Order: sequence, then C-alpha cells, then structure tokens
Amino acid sequence: MRFLLLIGATLALTGASCGGGTASAESVVRAWSSALNAGDNESAADLFATNAEIVQGGAEHRFSNRADAVEWNAALPCSGRIVRIETRGDSVTATFVLGDRATGQCDGPGIKARAVIRVRAGKIVLWHQVPVPQAPPVETTPVV
Repeated sequence: MRFLLLIGATLALTGASCGGGTASAESVVRAWSSALNAGDNESAADLFATNAEIVQGGAEHRFSNRADAVEWNAALPCSGRIVRIETRGDSVTATFVLGDRATGQCDGPGIKARAVIRVRAGKIVLWHQVPVPQAPPVETTPVV
C-alpha cells in the first residue's frame, strides 16, 4: 500500500512538472512524507533543493548537495503520518504522528511532531521543526 501511495505521489509530481506548472507545496510535502515512510531516502532527498535549510532541535544546517539530503533523510529515526496540514502560499505546516521506520525503531512512537516546510519551484527549501501546540485544558464542573 505504501508503495502505491509513493508511486501515486511521484506520478502527481511528474505530471505537474511536465505540464509546465510546479507541484503545490502541499503535494511536495505529502510526497516527501510518503517517500520517508516507505524508506525511500533517495526519493525523499530528490524533493529538497540544493542549499535547503534544516532547523531541528536548535541546530541549523544546509545541504550542499544531494548526498547531504539523502544522509539527513536516512538518519531520521521515525516515519510520520500526516494528521494535520495547513498551507499558506509556499509554506506548509504539517503535524505528524511518529512511528517506526523500516530501517529501525522510532524513539517516540505515537507522539506528534510538527514542521514548517517551505517549497519553491517544487523543491523543499526550508524544513523547520517547531513545537506542537498543546491542547487547552478541559474545564470540568464538579458534580455536587
């Protein structure tokens, strides 16, 4: 099933680029997530621009080439099922529920993670992990 989703996402991106337009920011983020979840670090890396900026856990770095993008994607310990996605222009804020990858166990399965991902010309130029907003506390009325 994951393979079919990855093929569909790849075809959608290919069709968009062949038709003269560029893929939407949301479709690029969904394709990246599908590739990562399928363990296809090469396809995931292909969705990043050269010089893409990564901000994660207080550290910042840039990819100087495709090999850097492959290495970074391969080092991610968790898959991420998108449970919420918000798009504003070329920026997408995606919330994921983390899970194990085919290549190893996730260090936080079941927890949520969130990233702001900026896409230009069909390529990810910024991937910035941000905090997941906390749900407001539920007020209860004491039963008398």
